[in-house]
Amino acid sequence: MPLIGPLARARLVALARRSGAGERTVGAALSLESTLDEVSFVLGPALVGLAAVLAHPAHALAGAALLVAACGTAFALHPTARATAPTAPTAPAAPTAPAAPSGVSRARARAPMPRAVHALRGSLALQGAMFGACQAGITALTERLGQPDQAGLVYAAMGVMSAFAGLAMAAVPARIGLRARWRAATGTAFLLSLPLVWTDGLVALYAVVTVLGVAYAPHLITVFALTERTVPRARLSEAMAFATSAIVGGQALAVAVTGRLAESHGPGAAFAVASLAAALACALALAARPAPHAEGRDTGSHARVPDASARTPS
Repeated sequence: MPLIGPLARARLVALARRSGAGERTVGAALSLESTLDEVSFVLGPALVGLAAVLAHPAHALAGAALLVAACGTAFALHPTARATAPTAPTAPAAPTAPAAPSGVSRARARAPMPRAVHALRGSLALQGAMFGACQAGITALTERLGQPDQAGLVYAAMGVMSAFAGLAMAAVPARIGLRARWRAATGTAFLLSLPLVWTDGLVALYAVVTVLGVAYAPHLITVFALTERTVPRARLSEAMAFATSAIVGGQALAVAVTGRLAESHGPGAAFAVASLAAALACALALAARPAPHAEGRDTGSHARVPDASARTPS
């Protein structure tokens, strides 16, 4: 799959920045993008299942391929792609030195990634591990209860709640900074995941998993926003793609490991891994100190619109 999601996220932020949008508008845009991602996560499997029942599983796969080919190509060729191209800052003429307009762009493109970005990627990988462990635990528990067909619906309930929470992030006051939101989201995920370890009924599973969805989208939105403010603008697409891959990698590894745990030790073992991943993500959020890149974006205790005249070229 082409990484359309993270590339769209990077383009969305770049367009907002070029139009002079403030931090609140950028945050609202990321909230909307994350909500659409959650909605597709919930509706996609349902539509595939419907197509498989009404026609044939191959038709569902062909439909997905056509969507990627048509919409992905249109996205790639759209003129807004230029928004993420690195641009050289305007500098006063230097008569004694030869001009090198392309060198500045190359220097921006080679700008090193700050070390703080690794903590953000680790946090997303741990959230992916939570996804995977919850998926294995939900599948194992619904099978134990004799209702394996409920697994997808339980997971969808978590996605729906996560989507609503993502939309609500746009209403969070700007005075609550991104680092505080990061810590709050990871701490909430840890606390809300603990009841899963002792859940043994379908109704309780629905209730606990749905409430747990409150923490997912806020964490994703916040870490993507921190990534946008921490990395050089010329490497934003790369950073967003790496962040999305961290989620997928964490989820894949957790499914492989916790699936075996759930088979041998029961669903509670998989859910315990999910709580452990949430605890590690919370510890990472408490210890990390991501700083804004030199281009002037803020990650501190409150969001502010950077002064364009004070930006330092990287």
